[in-house]
This record gives sequence, C-alpha cells and structure tokens, in this order.
Amino acid sequence: MKIIQQGAEAKILLNEKNNLIIKHRISKSYRHSELDKKIIKRRTKSETKLLKKASETISVPIPEKPKEFNKIIMPYIKGKKLSENLDKLPIKKQKEIMETVGKNIAKLHKEDIIHGDLTTSNMIFIPKSKEVFFIDFGLGFISKKIEDKAVDLHLLKQALEAKHFINWKILLKEVFDSYEKTLKSSESKKVFERITAIERRGRYRH
Repeated sequence: MKIIQQGAEAKILLNEKNNLIIKHRISKSYRHSELDKKIIKRRTKSETKLLKKASETISVPIPEKPKEFNKIIMPYIKGKKLSENLDKLPIKKQKEIMETVGKNIAKLHKEDIIHGDLTTSNMIFIPKSKEVFFIDFGLGFISKKIEDKAVDLHLLKQALEAKHFINWKILLKEVFDSYEKTLKSSESKKVFERITAIERRGRYRH
C-alpha cells in the first residue's frame, strides 16, 4: 500500500498490486468512539451512494460494495490531474477539456448532485478517450437548490482564477457556455444570476 494523499478527514492509499484506491476515513480522538464511528459510517455511505449515482451520468471511479464502514474501495484512474497539467496543454486543448467539465457539471446538477469541492485537483483527464473523471465526492450532497448549484460553480471559478490565472477567463467561459448548452433550461440563467449575487455578498463582507 502506498499513501498518495493524506488529509484531515481521510488518507488515500493505492494498492499497486490490483490497481485499486482505498479511501480510509480517519478516526478523531476528540470525538466519543461510538459517535465517531457513526459519523464515519454515515459519511462513507453517503459518498459511496453519490459516486454510484454520479457514475450513471458522468465518468467517476465506481466504488465496490463496501466491506468496512470506514473505507471506500474504487478503481485507480490513471490519467493526468488537471491541476498539474492543464496549463501545459495548448489553449485549444484546454478549452476542449473545460467544455467537457462544464457538460459534466450540468449533468450532475440535472440529477441534483452537488460535488461540493469542484477544483481541477479533483478532475483527471484521460488523453486517449478525452474523458474527464471527477473524483472525491467527500463534500458532496443532493440538493435541488439554485444556491447550492451556484456555489458549486463559484468554487470552480475561484479555483481557475487562483490556479490557472493566465487563461482563467477563457476557460470559465467554456465551462459556463457548455453548462448552459447541456442544461437546456432556464435554470442555468438562475444559477449564473445567483453566482453574481454570491460574489456581491463576498465583496460586501470584505
């Protein structure tokens, strides 16, 4: 087992022998042991269900049937993490990828799936198939609310501006255009209007 990521909530392990990822949720010593177990079990179950639901509409690693309450086992997606590779690609290719990203987000939102942490660190591009896999639904949930969908897109906007600042405006336009085209409803307009309102609130607080 090789640790490929260590966070506050979970550690991500790679079993190189069978090409599987194990997301192991970490116990918190400050919580009562029974409560800790319940929280971990609930969050693991919730993320597993979200991944399965999302897999019906976009490319995500499909989890195995859970054997332990604190672990999600899923296939290792061998590709390029967008956060590290997007800027290295020609601008035409970057735009194509972000068009796919926008389409994926719209498909999730159609099913009322909120990813909760939409950054290019949680996206993996497969050059051969041109697929973009979304990973890490640990902060995800189900919601019909326009506000939640707007926050999802707003997070991605902030991530693009911070991490891919050279072309972020061009890339964001590709995401928004593709999102609107895929959603094919008045909902996209409401989502975009709410993003503007969220940004105004942010500026007001500062």
